[in-house]
Amino acid sequence: QVQLEESGGGLVQPGGSLRLSCAASGSIRSFNAVAWYRQAPGKQRELVAAILATGGRTRYADSVKGRFTFSRDNAKNTVYLQMNSLKPEDTAVYYCYAEAQYKDYWGQGTQVTVSS
Repeated sequence: QVQLEESGGGLVQPGGSLRLSCAASGSIRSFNAVAWYRQAPGKQRELVAAILATGGRTRYADSVKGRFTFSRDNAKNTVYLQMNSLKPEDTAVYYCYAEAQYKDYWGQGTQVTVSS
């Protein structure tokens, strides 16, 4: 059983930055995939960024390319999402996701609000 806990959300002005963290209860090295998703009010959950174990490449949604950076610290079993140049349309609940042993795991989500 894997548990994921996000932190780092909050209220920020347009153009500002936030760093989200996702601490995993297990070794993230064993995960097939780790990702960040977000869900805005009235919209479907969408993929923001993902790291696949195969190849180790990072994928980003077009809407966040060049502004968001997904990183990992294997020693701390933690992944991060550095969000820069935030826009009001980035407002959403951000979820950490992991696939491990053919099962899907989700964190509880952290609210990010971009507003002046």
